[in-house]
Amino acid sequence: MFLDRIKSKESGILLYGITPPKQQVEPQRVIEIAEKTLARLYSLDIDALVVYDVQDESARTDEIRPFPFLSAHDPFEFAKNHLHSLEIPKIIYRPAGKFTKGELIIWVDDVVAHGFYPVFVGVPAPDFIPVTSLPEAYEIWRKHENNSVVGAVMIPERHAVLKDEDQRILDKMSSGVSYFISQCVFNVDYAKHVIDALSGTCAAKKAELPTIIFTLTACGSLKTLHFMEWLGIHIPEELKEEFRASENILERSVEVCLSIAEELIKYCTEKGVPFGFNIESVAIRKDEIEASIFLINRIGEMLKERGIRK
Repeated sequence: MFLDRIKSKESGILLYGITPPKQQVEPQRVIEIAEKTLARLYSLDIDALVVYDVQDESARTDEIRPFPFLSAHDPFEFAKNHLHSLEIPKIIYRPAGKFTKGELIIWVDDVVAHGFYPVFVGVPAPDFIPVTSLPEAYEIWRKHENNSVVGAVMIPERHAVLKDEDQRILDKMSSGVSYFISQCVFNVDYAKHVIDALSGTCAAKKAELPTIIFTLTACGSLKTLHFMEWLGIHIPEELKEEFRASENILERSVEVCLSIAEELIKYCTEKGVPFGFNIESVAIRKDEIEASIFLINRIGEMLKERGIRK
């Protein structure tokens, strides 16, 4: 059970991440998309389903967005109304800064009442003035801490620049956060640097290590590659060149994801950091969706082969 695994700091947690259908999709089509999604998910051995909130991050950078921004259905409403037959917990992302405390109190109560778990995310751009701060959002959640867990986002790329992701993590832990889901990892060294810093800081402050869940995603085209970079995901130069030269980017990206998973399993096990993986499936192309299913199944096997996942 997801809740118990987080609370007991058990490694080998597996999550699968999706985005809700776009806002302009007709109600009947939303039902069809949900049914197709459920058909794929029923057979997966996962601990929880992540449903992302899609934010417009255009203000974060001057670079033109490779794909036009389209708002999506509310992740909680979509999960509650269309995915209830999938009897596993749902992790719902929420940009706390867009809502008042009153709105968040109602939302958190409803999320927890449905057996779902919140992940609060920060502002979409540095100059965005939040209505409610992240610490205030965590405080709202706190009354549920005996029967719930709250997650947060970990960004290895931010640590590469600011060198303070470990401290950010500890600050959020002091607000009750017990697990962190990373931004998509394509630079394994960046992820390792966060683990190193976090291990050292937790040891120095005699703090318990939180669970770190690494997000991996297959990349099926050069345009998707460009979009990932636009989102702030760091892809090492040699890897980019490899993808560009590859006859099958999707296949090569799956191999890279498995190699990163292998490396992080070994590294976190050695460091004693409780860890897991979140496989993102945010594409609409059939081959990319199938690649994500292959990834989650293969990583599950890898964890079982090492006795990390039962």
